Amino acid sequence: MSNVRNNLAVVGLSGSPAASSKSRVLVEYALARAATRGARVELVDLAALPADALLGRGSAPAIAAALDAASRARIVVAGTPVYRATYSGLLKVFFDLLPQDSLLGKIGVPIVTGHDRGHSLAVDHGLRPLFASLGATVVAGGVYGTSAQFQDGKAAPELLKAVDHAVDEALALAGAGIT
Repeated sequence: MSNVRNNLAVVGLSGSPAASSKSRVLVEYALARAATRGARVELVDLAALPADALLGRGSAPAIAAALDAASRARIVVAGTPVYRATYSGLLKVFFDLLPQDSLLGKIGVPIVTGHDRGHSLAVDHGLRPLFASLGATVVAGGVYGTSAQFQDGKAAPELLKAVDHAVDEALALAGAGIT
């Protein structure tokens, strides 16, 4: 497959409070995959953003920059661990700050990790509606990874293949000129 045209912008949102999270590993991998295809990529670590501003109790340049990056991107990759059968609170409060319809015409790539397959529906019952609430088109091939699919912090090949497929689908939906 060839590189994308027009240097497409892809933003990855890491919605885990842990710096060494499995979902972050997959978001970083997705961004690396997009970058090898010619996309401009940026990672937004939601846990590193100022908490008061993230909760809407004020403003901060870092929050404004993160919101702008997500709003300007053509593809938004959102990664989160499953907590209580749904996405993280960090991801929720960030999406709450995005203006209505700010993801209209954009492509969403949901990436969720959990201990076992029991929470795999969080992709379809959590992240898809979250993206759709702001107007995004969500790739059919969302990604769900389990703890068993990680060894020494590294994702199993079949999980990386699922991320590759989701990124390729997002690039195709974005009209990136894949040939």
